Amino acid sequence: MAKIKTKFICQDCGYESPKWMGRCPGCNEWNTLHEEIEDHVPAWGNRHASRSASSVEPQPITQIQHEEELRYDTHMVEFNRVLGGGIVPGSLVLVGGDPGIGKSTILLQLSNQLATQGFNVLYVSGEESVKQISLRAKRLQIGAPTLYMLPETNLLEIIGQVEKMSPQILVIDSIQTIFHPEVTSAPGSVSQVRECTSILMRLAKQQGIATFIVGHVTKQGDIAGPRLLEHMVDTVLYFEGERHHTYRILRAVKNRFGSTNELGIYEMREEGLLEVQNPSKLFLSERPVGVAGSTVVASIEGTRPLLVEIQALLSPTAYGSPRRMTTGVDSQRVAMLMAVLEKRVGMMLGNQDAFVNVAGGVRLDEPAIDLAILIALASTFRNQPTQPNDVVVGEVGLTGEVRAVSRIEQRVHEAKKLGFKRIIIPVNNLQGWTPPKDIVVQGVSTVQEALEVVLGR
Repeated sequence: MAKIKTKFICQDCGYESPKWMGRCPGCNEWNTLHEEIEDHVPAWGNRHASRSASSVEPQPITQIQHEEELRYDTHMVEFNRVLGGGIVPGSLVLVGGDPGIGKSTILLQLSNQLATQGFNVLYVSGEESVKQISLRAKRLQIGAPTLYMLPETNLLEIIGQVEKMSPQILVIDSIQTIFHPEVTSAPGSVSQVRECTSILMRLAKQQGIATFIVGHVTKQGDIAGPRLLEHMVDTVLYFEGERHHTYRILRAVKNRFGSTNELGIYEMREEGLLEVQNPSKLFLSERPVGVAGSTVVASIEGTRPLLVEIQALLSPTAYGSPRRMTTGVDSQRVAMLMAVLEKRVGMMLGNQDAFVNVAGGVRLDEPAIDLAILIALASTFRNQPTQPNDVVVGEVGLTGEVRAVSRIEQRVHEAKKLGFKRIIIPVNNLQGWTPPKDIVVQGVSTVQEALEVVLGR
């Protein structure tokens, strides 16, 4: 008998090695190389197949006919926003999130919305039986006649049903449970996930089927399997939120058909996930008044302005080195802003533990929130509350200057819509536009000036 050849593949990055190593050279993670049998690439995924007579020939870009992009309206405003205006036929969308966060629920609701419009939808479940899905569908009041359920994990059987039904929408829940019988690795391994996704991608492109695949996440919050999986698909959506809270955030981190970092806000209820039409009002609904360390910032997530509350707390440290703990913002950015406060304002924070939190579970990455974080830290240090009707926007430099931010008009109009009376912005953002009435727009050029305006002397 021929000797069975094996190889070791990193379950995080896909690095291949002929022998086992404790640390992966590709991603520097420990204990991620698992042994798998080395086999031939199946016919569907053969990258070196012979050239067929129908191969596409290269053509000049000037001769390519441009057609207007067709999209399917999901009748779900938040989902349309995250996708960039609707579902593109032939697109491959990867949906990731923690277990129990609501991935299957939102895809089942999406499938029902599309099936209600007359689309043929095939929902493939590799984790639940038909009875389990029907119980959830009954709770969610789902019953469109063109929504078909298929409890199957064999990829060849799934492809056979797709060719038989010719659906416009295909949902795979989840990719870690699907296996190709010609690949000897176990379901969920790097080889299986990579080959099954490659086959589904080719199927979606050739037949114009909009395909959604669910991906499990690791302990670090990344989608399980190699990063190649995210590069293969057209769109990557992350479903975020705390399992013990009712609000969920659908975030696009990659989108070939729209802008990235778009947010969709949902509320988990017994009847399913409900869209939140005014997330700014939601995030500020429980904001305390007259408490030090609370500041409202006007952030931009994708194309939507979002008003959220930033909370900060300083307390004397009980250890040799003070702690810097953050939720929803970058901890390194907070440490830099505290250094600016010490050097440019004279606040001695070296013996203080710092805790910064974005209320509502949102994560903010843009530098326009710098000034709000800094003012929240100064407010709790002085034990002096900010004005409840103030909104703060601005990027802070290392020399203490307040730099201009983008799309200031949208931020100001969102603050006005929610009833705020004053917004503090960089002075360079005052040029080139006319501020609206009923809200005071005040420009500042330095951190010291911003603190005097917001907190007084």
